[in-house]
Amino acid sequence: MGILSNNDIKNDHELMANFHFPTSKKALIVFTRNPELGKCKTRLAKSIGDESALKVYKHLLQHTANVAKKVSADRFVFYSEHINNSDIWDEAFFRKKLQEGNNLGEKMHNAFSLLFASGYEKVCIIGSDLLDLDAEIIDEALETLNHHDVVIGPAEDGGYYLLAMNEMQRPVFENKDWGTETVRNATLENLADKKVHLLKALNDIDTFDDMKHYDELKKFYTN
Repeated sequence: MGILSNNDIKNDHELMANFHFPTSKKALIVFTRNPELGKCKTRLAKSIGDESALKVYKHLLQHTANVAKKVSADRFVFYSEHINNSDIWDEAFFRKKLQEGNNLGEKMHNAFSLLFASGYEKVCIIGSDLLDLDAEIIDEALETLNHHDVVIGPAEDGGYYLLAMNEMQRPVFENKDWGTETVRNATLENLADKKVHLLKALNDIDTFDDMKHYDELKKFYTN
């Protein structure tokens, strides 16, 4: 079954560019915010300013793109605002979609639903703000789905940086205080009757305290 989305398709050329047949039974979703000044990493910007926060976020996006390219799966990047056809998400590696929904839970649910309905048997989602994430972790998550229902990568702030499943688990996307430390525990409560594997905890970068120990990021906020 091919995947076809009408979002942002304006002509026949774009129609063909947005149609493809899955080349794998595994799909990787990257959720990203469009990198625009003053609209991303707003908590971090309170400490280092909008311009520096944007530079940090672009660095994180490039890291995420480099990692995702190495994963053995079909790859999808879901944009928050609009699809950019000329950016770091090379169309040779990534299919491009728009996030749809009124909150993060709805947007993730819709992305997972699209890919499961398109024939994928394992679907994994990651964010785009972790320097500690590598392709081996993602591949481990997808492999672990051979004998678990769900895999979660715990974030140190109480959320998660990765969620993978082999069939839709609708409750995990509902009734959450997204962006708070309660999300992971609430998700695990939803999955009490499922076989869940937890990966190692990683640090995602939302505030200055999250990033200050990374030497490679110091150039973005020091002279």
